[in-house]
Amino acid sequence: MIRGIRTVMVFVNDPEAAARWWSTIFGADVKLDVEGSNVYAWLDLDGMEFGFHQASPKNNPHGGSTVPYWTVDDLESERTRLLDAGCTHHRGPLDVEPGRRICQLVDPFGTIFGLDGP
Repeated sequence: MIRGIRTVMVFVNDPEAAARWWSTIFGADVKLDVEGSNVYAWLDLDGMEFGFHQASPKNNPHGGSTVPYWTVDDLESERTRLLDAGCTHHRGPLDVEPGRRICQLVDPFGTIFGLDGP
């Protein structure tokens, strides 16, 4: 039985740097698992692991990841905060149903993610 999302993993060129940037957005601590030159970095966001893995043709090329959408209370204010923090616009905002809007941004490491909210 599928119960919910436990981990969202994105593939980037510098996992630790990406995790550190996102840690400032969420106010979460960075956790690291280092084996030689391989680094897996992640944040624990209320029991959901937001992980950053080294991109590679074998594992997953950069940008080949699923796009995670974060629920927000105010799409415009959160979008502005993230643009000011170094993200760039990708698409939207779009009205998807009454009272619900989505948009996509790109973090400074090239990961596309979405916001979903009023």
